[in-house]
Amino acid sequence: MAVDRLLPTEESVDLLALVRDLCEHELAPYAAQAEESETFPRDAFRTLGKAGLLGLPYPEQYGGAEQPYEVYLQMLEEIAAAWMSVGVGVSVHTMTSYAVATLGTEEQRARLLPDMVGGELLGAYALSEPQAGSDISGLTTKAVRDGDEYVLSGTKAWISHGSHADFYTTFARTSDDPKRGISAFHVPASSPGLSFGAPERKMGLTGSTTTLVNYDQVRVPRSNRIGDEGDGMRIALSALDSGRLGIAACATGLAQAALEVAASYALERQQFGHPIADFQGVQFLLADMAAAVESARSTYLQAARRRDLGRPFTQQAAIAKLVCTDAAMKVTTDAVQVLGGYGYTREFPAERYMREAKVTQIFEGTNQIQRLVISRDLLRSVS
Repeated sequence: MAVDRLLPTEESVDLLALVRDLCEHELAPYAAQAEESETFPRDAFRTLGKAGLLGLPYPEQYGGAEQPYEVYLQMLEEIAAAWMSVGVGVSVHTMTSYAVATLGTEEQRARLLPDMVGGELLGAYALSEPQAGSDISGLTTKAVRDGDEYVLSGTKAWISHGSHADFYTTFARTSDDPKRGISAFHVPASSPGLSFGAPERKMGLTGSTTTLVNYDQVRVPRSNRIGDEGDGMRIALSALDSGRLGIAACATGLAQAALEVAASYALERQQFGHPIADFQGVQFLLADMAAAVESARSTYLQAARRRDLGRPFTQQAAIAKLVCTDAAMKVTTDAVQVLGGYGYTREFPAERYMREAKVTQIFEGTNQIQRLVISRDLLRSVS
């Protein structure tokens, strides 16, 4: 069932048609097998890039589509509903490109953005470390100035696209200042001294490779520093606000896909001479699932519209990430329940959706961290 979307322009309506066509023919048919074989979908990202879908929110002069976030997120939701690993990958890539697109120099934008949004350069966001996840101030990876270069040493953890990305937006410590001691760098994957750990063996999103990234005296030209020294924490937190909206949209797409599987199955499955969709218990379960999906979609769109208007949206992004990912976990679990024993098998995608939903409550800030962000912002506003 196609979601009846409210889009602001005819251009965005045409864009939706393009996205749905690509999802139907280039993504959905390959998702189950790629996830089963743990195959990284690099070709899918190239296809989306060539179609102009990796730079939806970024400027047209660099090859982007310059779409508002409310449009970008709805396109992202469609992609995630077809193939969650690709949806999350697009969100990660968009967040990874954010630093150059918004705070890079004109030379950096001209040199890097066209290939980023065109799909030739796939990015990874190298922020987390083995002992520093949500606590950005705990980063220990160092960048030491040496003439016109920086020398990076340290280890990043839980990096999506690790070993497959073409560049790593890397956050490293350039001083001991707790607030102004972190800087951001564009690190090409070909840089000598860059290496990767074995892929993590994950519960879900098995098509999306996640690894350690090791920096062993990696030299980066000064021209690849993004922003000024000490701007890294501000860049990281700003990118994460937008990135959380991406994960919220992906989680909503996953929940929508699970709802569709459950509703279709309920109409087909016969018990006591009737489709199980005739039974009130199943109807109420499906109704609650539909309400959760629609509520999630409304929540992330409200945050996106605030972003598009240039208004503060940190609290709303955290609420969206919390509400949408909790909804995804509930809806995918209920989809397995509707399918009964078949829901527990790999004959249907419901079990995969349920496994994929869990990580959305964890990455880009656990939902406990989102509650902390929300409460702090709320209390500041009333103090």
